[in-house]
Amino acid sequence: MKMMKVSGRMVMVAGALFLASCHKETSNVTGWNYNDPKNGGFEKVPYEEQETGPGLVLIEGGTFTMGRIEQDVMYDWNNVPRRVTVSSFYLDEVEISNFNYLEYLYWTRRVFGPNFAEVYKKALPDTLCWRSKLAYNEPYVDYYLRHPAYREYPVVGINWLQANDFCAWRTDRVNEFIMIREGIIDHAPTPSDQDYFNTDTYLQGKWTGVVKTPLPSLDPNVPERQVRMEDGILLPKYRLPTEAEWEYAAYSLIGTTIEERITERRIYPWNGHHVRNPDEKFLGDMLANYKRSNGDNMGAAGHLNDNADVTAPVYSYWPNDYGLYNMAGNVCEWVMDVYRPLSPQDKDDFRPFRGNVFRTYQKDVDGVIINTDSILYDKDSNIINVPGNIRWRDVSLAYKDDRLEERRNYKTADNISYLDGDIESSVFYSEGQDASARGDKLMYQMTGQTPTSMLNDKARVYKGASWNDRAYYMNPGTRRYLDQRQTAPWLGFRCAMTRVGSPVGLGSRR
Repeated sequence: MKMMKVSGRMVMVAGALFLASCHKETSNVTGWNYNDPKNGGFEKVPYEEQETGPGLVLIEGGTFTMGRIEQDVMYDWNNVPRRVTVSSFYLDEVEISNFNYLEYLYWTRRVFGPNFAEVYKKALPDTLCWRSKLAYNEPYVDYYLRHPAYREYPVVGINWLQANDFCAWRTDRVNEFIMIREGIIDHAPTPSDQDYFNTDTYLQGKWTGVVKTPLPSLDPNVPERQVRMEDGILLPKYRLPTEAEWEYAAYSLIGTTIEERITERRIYPWNGHHVRNPDEKFLGDMLANYKRSNGDNMGAAGHLNDNADVTAPVYSYWPNDYGLYNMAGNVCEWVMDVYRPLSPQDKDDFRPFRGNVFRTYQKDVDGVIINTDSILYDKDSNIINVPGNIRWRDVSLAYKDDRLEERRNYKTADNISYLDGDIESSVFYSEGQDASARGDKLMYQMTGQTPTSMLNDKARVYKGASWNDRAYYMNPGTRRYLDQRQTAPWLGFRCAMTRVGSPVGLGSRR
């Protein structure tokens, strides 16, 4: 389902506010009319369902067995099988391509290049990731990202932080397009680093761009208003998928399900234990881009087995039953989760995820939300915020407004190490030991400590196989990790988006 070129959402909103006077809907708890200025103007705008953003496919959620389903040949014991439930969500049909990323780089250089060139430099892929001490890969260093021959190939050399920055940029550009399409804001062909459209900044009333047509308001004291989340016009944020979401989408068990009976337990994103196409029309063709054996990346000349020495175009091979391409092979893909060996056992069985750091808007002494007019760095000199964005901070007991002392579901902002790495779960924990006495006695390396292990709060999970992997890793249950600041020529990403409301969309009466 593609994004609509023409939408009547703004017309629907305005119509509901001013043309519904003949018959007003009433509240079933108070009896007062909605959309009635005489009653204060509390609005109920018409809404059908979430619009599908560009490039996305709806993944209907459900239950599945997450984790290992075949022999653990690496003996990592890090993907113990467990039944979990994944909510419906959206996922990119294909991996983010070089051309997609070049669009992002072009926009970033235009907006931030004149005054904040470091923002553009931060976004640049690591093209040197192709280099090998005993191989001639310089052509990929020079041409893979920018030559038009590779424009539809998956972008690589992107670390986890850059992938998240791309998701944030994409959110703002898609919502900006929707707002322009609806006639609410003016198209700004030359945005600056202070007035480009940012979704959070707009929703908090901090955006300094040009509003073309404000929405009418039924509040007698406020004749016009800006778009709110309650209007259903703006889309949720693009983001990386969680590990559970990615694995669930890769299996695409919807294609083997009759009612609630799953007829086949898949090893790969297709039926059977084979990696070649059994269809008579395509008999023997490879179903994915992977490395068949030592020194065999593409087969023999005359009939290349997967027709790709390294990566292949993002629309290659056959999609799975959700319509997703290359969920096995081509490039491995970043997901949101922080890596822990025992996460499959520790995480919730509903929407499982490890990596939560709860944040909120930063406010000044008067309680006004602060937006950024310069670049902000963390203590490791990494850019954490750019001009035009809202400032964020971790929730803390030091802020009374956060009311953490009253909460039962969480007491701290950083919950990455909960049950696996915090002081209570540490093998070094002893009765009476508090945070000030921990020193370096922690199971996993933390910020500011001398590196002792690759397992730490910056280790992020990546899923799937790549052009450089054997068939074993094409099983969606396999899991590996890499530092969030590192890159590889076999590692890319695709974006996800939360599905709000009905898990199946229009047409369901359940």
